[in-house]
Amino acid sequence: MSEQFGNAYRHSFAAGLLAGLVCATAAPALAQGSPPNFSASNVGWIAVGTDWTAKPGSPSPVTQDPAHKYVPNNVGGQPTFRIANLNNPNLTQFAKDSLKKTNEAVLSGKPMWSPSARCRATGPAFLLTPAQPMFFVQTAKQVAMLHQHDNDVRRIHLNVPHSANVKPSWYGESVGRYEGDTLVIDTIGFTDKTFVDNFRTPHSEKLHTIERLRLVEDGKFIEIEAVIEDPAIFLKPLHVTKRSRRVEGGLAEWRCAAGEMNNPFADTSDPIPVAVKADF
Repeated sequence: MSEQFGNAYRHSFAAGLLAGLVCATAAPALAQGSPPNFSASNVGWIAVGTDWTAKPGSPSPVTQDPAHKYVPNNVGGQPTFRIANLNNPNLTQFAKDSLKKTNEAVLSGKPMWSPSARCRATGPAFLLTPAQPMFFVQTAKQVAMLHQHDNDVRRIHLNVPHSANVKPSWYGESVGRYEGDTLVIDTIGFTDKTFVDNFRTPHSEKLHTIERLRLVEDGKFIEIEAVIEDPAIFLKPLHVTKRSRRVEGGLAEWRCAAGEMNNPFADTSDPIPVAVKADF
């Protein structure tokens, strides 16, 4: 799918989701053990932090190199780009070599913006997109997860198996089910053009993720637990967590067109991917 068509498609699909969100009624409180309702009227969810946190006993995800301080936006001081710690013992040599190239680009002064800042699909790092809210639309057959940023959409097909032959795509093929108060999402079939996190940790098409989402603290947060497995990148699977906090307010229209990234975001060291031919 071409980048231009992809943006137009996402925006048109988002308009339909927006209508559904506007028409939704406030969700009643859920009984213990009942399926979670993430899609109450005028409720969005913003990531708390933009990194994975290892569960006790799990290998660590990629973290900041302690020799280089990371300063995010809006905390005071000059923001910096991330520098990955290459001493992580759970990374394969292929992963270290890829991260080393990114580190060298940052240290040479090149602007290695995050994928979401450059209007790129975030792939397995979808739940790490910062600053802007994510919304849910839940039906009997599908859960749609929509980021206000660039109107990125993930679709989780409920109570069905994976396809026999999955074609790699930006967000892979996600199938899900409810286990009591938890939405379980099993995803395979990612293209290798995305990253596992905001350090630009690469992955292969063998990447397999299982995410478990549930409401905690009286619905103030979504707690996410994920298993991230890719033998090309990690010697052992990651078991990680993060949270997204509840915010009030409806979905706002947001435009993030690739053609507008020429200045200052575009850089020949990190070109926006463009399809050689359309998929239709």
